[in-house]
Amino acid sequence: MVLPHPLPLVPAPVSAIAREGRMPITATTRVLGHSPAAAQLLAAVERRTGIRLTPVETAPAEIELFVDPESSAPEGYTLEVGERAVIIGADEAGLFYGVQTLLQLLRQDDTGWSVLGADVADSPRFPRRGVMLDVARHFFGVDDVKRFIDSTSALKLNHLHLHLSDDQGWRVHIDSWPRLTQLSAGSSVDGHPGGFYTKDDYREIVAYAASRHMIVIPEIDLPGHTHAIGVAYPELVEAPVLNDTLVADSQRLEQPLPEAGKPYLGWGVGHSSVRIHEERTYGFVRDVVRELAEMTPGPYIHIGGDESLGTPQADFDLFAERATEIVVEAGKIPIAWHEMGSAAGIAEGTVGQYWGMTTPAGAHAEEAAHFVERGGALIMSAANVTYLDMKYTDDFPLGLTWAAVIDVRTAYEWEPTAILDVPESAILGIEAPLWSETTRTLGEVEQLVFPRAAAQAEVAWSPREAPDRVWASFRVRVGSLAPLWKAEGVEFHPADEIPWSAR
Repeated sequence: MVLPHPLPLVPAPVSAIAREGRMPITATTRVLGHSPAAAQLLAAVERRTGIRLTPVETAPAEIELFVDPESSAPEGYTLEVGERAVIIGADEAGLFYGVQTLLQLLRQDDTGWSVLGADVADSPRFPRRGVMLDVARHFFGVDDVKRFIDSTSALKLNHLHLHLSDDQGWRVHIDSWPRLTQLSAGSSVDGHPGGFYTKDDYREIVAYAASRHMIVIPEIDLPGHTHAIGVAYPELVEAPVLNDTLVADSQRLEQPLPEAGKPYLGWGVGHSSVRIHEERTYGFVRDVVRELAEMTPGPYIHIGGDESLGTPQADFDLFAERATEIVVEAGKIPIAWHEMGSAAGIAEGTVGQYWGMTTPAGAHAEEAAHFVERGGALIMSAANVTYLDMKYTDDFPLGLTWAAVIDVRTAYEWEPTAILDVPESAILGIEAPLWSETTRTLGEVEQLVFPRAAAQAEVAWSPREAPDRVWASFRVRVGSLAPLWKAEGVEFHPADEIPWSAR
């Protein structure tokens, strides 16, 4: 197939024109720039090529990086590669993204390393371009999370949602409730080892993400998915509520059923709830939110809200209203899964995260729309197209299939504004979640995430009507990322749909 777009860039830029020729890259290539992005460029080129470029303090230089304080396009940039390369960022984030584009143009041929000639002007469609990593069902340490940040931010994704608590484990230390990490962090799904982040660990992750222009969103899932809280503090959590589906799934998977006060090693859902009518529960929520807010410079705290199947609706709505207000009182914007939109009085400005299907079922669309009615907005995470833990094919060894089997093309061909009857301005962007029931290692995570995260990045970044925003172009362009991913050690899945480049 002939590449419709001559420049192998993902996500597709707003404007990109190929120039004749290439700019050679050698040890004498000079780099001028006082931004952290310049140092990141030097390190990335060396990792990929073995060539250490020469940093300089004054012109002339073959590669120059600048920030334009007069620009009005947040996260945007321009890149010109001819006899030399010039990257101008609208801000530091734009400069960082311009560097990622330059790295995608870096190629090796029989004459050595060079950068493809190009003129690129670019800025994002949506401000919210996210991924989620579930560290509760299986735990991933600080170094793994940093590697995940590197590989996803390189695709111009700019939010990292960390799912820090679930039935299987609690993953961040809270000073005021120390038994959470003493008693509820030691195990994962199927009895695999657990773990948790100290406060210094968490701050390290947040700072590292910020250096890649990524905002961390911590999630404490409430009022359901809270069995682990009850292991540490049984007075906060109701006895498990079993349902027929949970029992059948536990038998099929040969996993134990949840028992009050004992670590839960299965992955069934819907059986747990905090005690909604106990005032001590809200003291717990207030303490946890306060301590997370103190460590989280980003504007958001996610408080969950999904799959509270054993919780009476009136109780759930009461909890949603009180919990969202607690987040607001802590100076943060609450985010919640779309079910919390059932509560009439959720805090004004609460952001909803829609995880229903591209054809909404039941009350999902109404619940999501209520966030907008309350002055909030929506993040689109339609499960049958964005969930990175779904299998690529029925026989893929990792992942699940309850939402869909999601090949790369399915992950690519969807439109975030076409699912719900809300104004387009109410859609902040998208998030692609990775739930970790079947992934024990970061390498297994990466097989599920890549290349589908690249598809989601293009959905979120690129103009909807851009000529290259089509599958025929994307499949070739994403295939060109293989040498870069291999050099960075990303264990991507070489899906048969994609013509993968060798160099």
